[in-house]
Amino acid sequence: MEEVEQAARRRTAGDSPADGPMDDAVTPAEESPAVRPAGFGVVGWARWFWRTLTSMRTALILLFLFALGSIPGSIWPQRGVSDAKVAQYFSDSPALAEWLDRLWLFDVFRAPWFAAIYLLLFLSLIGCVLPRAMTHLRELRRKPPAPPRNLVRLPQHASFEAGDLTVETVAARLRRMRYRVTTGPDWVAAEKGFLRETGNLLFHVALLGLLLAVGAGALYGYRGNVLVVEGEGFANTVAAYDRYMPGQQVSAESLEPFSFTLDDFQATYIVKGERRGQPLDFQANLKVTDTPGSPERDYALKVNEPLDVNGTLTYLIDHGYAPTFKITDGKGQVAFDGPVPCLVAQPATFTSECVIKVPDAQPEQLGLLVAFLPTTVPMNGQWISVFPGAANPTAQVYGAFAGDLGLKNGRPQSVYELDPASLKKMKPLVMKADPLAVGKKLDLPNGAGSIEFTGVKEWIALQITHDPGRMPAFVASALAVVGLVLSLTVRRRRVWVRLGAAGTSGRGTKGTDPSTSPDEGGAQRRGYVEVGGLTRTEGSDFGEEFAEIVSALNPGENDAR
Repeated sequence: MEEVEQAARRRTAGDSPADGPMDDAVTPAEESPAVRPAGFGVVGWARWFWRTLTSMRTALILLFLFALGSIPGSIWPQRGVSDAKVAQYFSDSPALAEWLDRLWLFDVFRAPWFAAIYLLLFLSLIGCVLPRAMTHLRELRRKPPAPPRNLVRLPQHASFEAGDLTVETVAARLRRMRYRVTTGPDWVAAEKGFLRETGNLLFHVALLGLLLAVGAGALYGYRGNVLVVEGEGFANTVAAYDRYMPGQQVSAESLEPFSFTLDDFQATYIVKGERRGQPLDFQANLKVTDTPGSPERDYALKVNEPLDVNGTLTYLIDHGYAPTFKITDGKGQVAFDGPVPCLVAQPATFTSECVIKVPDAQPEQLGLLVAFLPTTVPMNGQWISVFPGAANPTAQVYGAFAGDLGLKNGRPQSVYELDPASLKKMKPLVMKADPLAVGKKLDLPNGAGSIEFTGVKEWIALQITHDPGRMPAFVASALAVVGLVLSLTVRRRRVWVRLGAAGTSGRGTKGTDPSTSPDEGGAQRRGYVEVGGLTRTEGSDFGEEFAEIVSALNPGENDAR
């Protein structure tokens, strides 16, 4: 009883318009201080993240970032493709190159940020494709819906005298036009254009296949670079590569056991006119042995025409000169005799820089800097090259040094430069000499020896790749194009036909006898047909095809609206 009286007093106190609403609002909070708003929670955040990741907007953004992230790979030289240009970039702009290297811009496709975009795009496409594929399968199994009550309200509408037209006849004619058809007592429903969504799904599945192919190629493939001089050979072993980048699942035993010898390299240039010196063609003549013990075969290796040995491709990516020298030391012994691959300093004329290290020279080691000029002419008191072809080759020694080359100090050195720290301790012998023609010799001062220019060879740089995902990637790309074409050209449309023998019209129709239509609000019409249609694709014109459907159903005149 006391509780009832207290409740009555509270209600009485709350009748005041001044404080009643405030009491109603405050009292529940005072009586239930433990009630708090529900938190989002870990599950809620995970669900939100998954829905955001698998949305179409996110997939498009990631696809754009994937394409955008690939652009630096064509702007800056990449390791494994143009190692010499990467080294030159570090030499020309060391500060900028250091920052670019920190951002992996010299190795874009192995960068962590590129891999993150790749994986997120893969997950996003899976989350987009699977639900849409299930929905599309349900749509394919579902029959076209029954016609709406008022076909006249549809974007496309026509009516005509039925004659001897029946439901079965209408269904047969629509099926001949490749419509999916379902029928009722007095109506026919037809639909087609499912290839639009099929193409859309095919495009996304093909993108998934492309990503999988690229991933499989990175996992089970390998890539390497090697420099080969004319007259020398290469065997596909790990030790023979100058740079070797295997996938995680690649072992030394999985390499294809082929080999080849470079017989000759030929570069053809334009010799006259404004385009003088521009290259026309490059060809490396190889003698290839596919497997140990198999007969040799000749192969002309060209740019974009790789050597293919059971799926392992050898590409021609660069070339240069390798002049041959014979170096005699201070004791009269031949300390070096062979070709020296030189780096191109001026691509227009192929003026090249060569470094010769002679650690076996006695009594002191020798280091020489040589400029190779393919077509040498004097100009303003200097010697320059005016053409990339070897029409008048010379070798000009512009630096000869004696002393310790620093090869035993434990620090790695490039074969294309003398170690700067060691060079400071070496004794200069020659700083700039006249160019040497083939067969000419330069004697070094102080009895340190001599250098003889004995001939000219050329070198080629090759990239050898094995990518098991190459063909699947091509197939996936072709399917993506097919899917995109289908999704852009096919229209989804529906057509309904109602025969007046058992149906009603939404309003009066032109050309009918009033005696058979006593009710304008939906009278029954016998021997009359109504056709309605619409397209489920925005911005597409269905009028011309709808007119053809009406003509197929009514060979005579019709009243189309």
